Parts: sequence; C-alpha cells; structure tokens
Amino acid sequence: MSVCTFDIIIVETDTKMKKIEAIVRASKFDDVKDALAAKEVHFFTFYEVKGHGHQKGATRSYRGTIYDVGYIARIKLEILVSENFVDEAISAIESAAHTGQKGDGIIFVSDLSSVTNIRTGNSGVDAINS
Repeated sequence: MSVCTFDIIIVETDTKMKKIEAIVRASKFDDVKDALAAKEVHFFTFYEVKGHGHQKGATRSYRGTIYDVGYIARIKLEILVSENFVDEAISAIESAAHTGQKGDGIIFVSDLSSVTNIRTGNSGVDAINS
C-alpha cells in the first residue's frame, strides 16, 4: 500500500500598506529627503505646517494687538509604503532629522486599508509602486 503526502504552501500575497506621517524641522527637510532617497523611498507628499508644543514661542504686541509668534514652522511628510519599507524609512527620518533638541519632530505610522492609483487603476501595493 502506498501513501501519498502533499505539502501545502500558502503564499501570502496581501502585503500590508502603511502611511508614515513625519513632522520635522524645516531646516532638516533636505537631509530627510536625501536619507529617504538613499533607502529607495522616492515618492512622498510634503507641506508646510505650524505647530505648538514643548518648544515654546512668544507673543508680541503691535499697536495694541497681541500676536502669537509661538507657532513653529515645520514640514509634514506623508509617505505611503509597503510594510517591507517601514523600518528603513523610519530609521532614515530619525537619523536625518535628529538634533537632540526639543522640537526635532514626531513620526506616526498607520495602516492603510485601501489605495488606488487614479492613472493606472492599480490597487494595493501595486498602486504605490506604479
């Protein structure tokens, strides 16, 4: 009597996607951009933001009106990556943006449930990499 055995291999094709949001000093933006490029992360969105936190600002008075000049200019980056690139992207941001002073910034990572590339119609990781 012969016995047949089969090995079942399950290949997970559903790679998870992540959104990295990083708020960094405007003066460190070019360093962060170059560090991400060195890790093969070339696409991201960025914009200027202002925040108020541990690094305190001051108020000024001009002709009887008080202005809050305590908002600190920062750059916010939004980066979409597959799960495989998250650790390297975070490491690149941390090393490039670090000064050791208050106000170096913060990094958030969240799961993405869906991504669709408008031009190609690709979805999931293919939308990010197309």
